[in-house]
Amino acid sequence: MKELLYDTVESPIGPIVLVVDGERLCSLDYTDYEPRMLRLLEQRYRSIHLQPAIDPCGFSSSLRAYLAGDYHSLDTIPVSTGGTPFQQQVWQALRNIPSGTTITYGELAARLGNPTAYRAVGGTNALNPVAIVLPCHRVVGANQSLTGYAGGLERKQWLLQHEGYSNQPKKTRRQLSTAAL
Repeated sequence: MKELLYDTVESPIGPIVLVVDGERLCSLDYTDYEPRMLRLLEQRYRSIHLQPAIDPCGFSSSLRAYLAGDYHSLDTIPVSTGGTPFQQQVWQALRNIPSGTTITYGELAARLGNPTAYRAVGGTNALNPVAIVLPCHRVVGANQSLTGYAGGLERKQWLLQHEGYSNQPKKTRRQLSTAAL
């Protein structure tokens, strides 16, 4: 039986559970998605025992700092995702998307050298075991729509807005000066 440490962090988008394997974050999900989180952990480790811990490895503090506006506080958290080599490649590529920005599934697939794999990228995003830290919320549909987020689209929208992203079209200088009239 694999013993894993866990902690729960309160947030504006609901309680978040993080799970640590040794010195690496292996899961981060929302409490209302706990069955999904447990299923993914059991697929990976088979038999698990979750042991409560206060701020394991300082990861809870890093998550709180992110929620307070320090968008780089999660950048160096070591993760252990499991998964296939392709899944690991997709999940690691998520860390290269700057906060406050988005890319499409197709753009992410192209960055990985396989532009036709956008559906596989989307499916992999749906299985991301370490949400927020591996920021799958920054990947959007081809038309910039907020599609697919395992934690719910409301949370995806909140995370993007929290990071300063706006999918509203920017007004041109001419539109701004005309609006002032």
